[in-house]
Amino acid sequence: MGLVIAACFAVVSSAQARLVAKVDLSSQTLTVIKNGKVMYRWPVSTARRGYRTPTGSWSPKRLHRMWYSRKYDMSPMPYSVFYSGGYAIHGTGAISRLGRPASHGCVRLHPANARTFYSLVKRHGMKNTRIVVQR
Repeated sequence: MGLVIAACFAVVSSAQARLVAKVDLSSQTLTVIKNGKVMYRWPVSTARRGYRTPTGSWSPKRLHRMWYSRKYDMSPMPYSVFYSGGYAIHGTGAISRLGRPASHGCVRLHPANARTFYSLVKRHGMKNTRIVVQR
């Protein structure tokens, strides 16, 4: 586990990211790493069958305290951190589904955890944050 986190941090260190959000699709978890130290590990829901959560590494593109998905019936997306096109890390009301694939592709978190992550990104800045999604 330590090697995976170290490797993850090494990949983004050239970008000078102080805050790293590592989404692991196989374990359905998001690990928040601040200055190389694991701060949080939360269950998430990523893409269910028929959809995809893209893998890769990004800086956040935009933040919204509350966003409504125009594509999916104006579904609420509290504490959205958009990182690639329409893909975001955000809160969900479907907390019973956390820990297994259930979304259209976004990374869903418990609303309290989404709020914490959103606040961390605001505090550290988008250019000092890296989002890494891997299998």
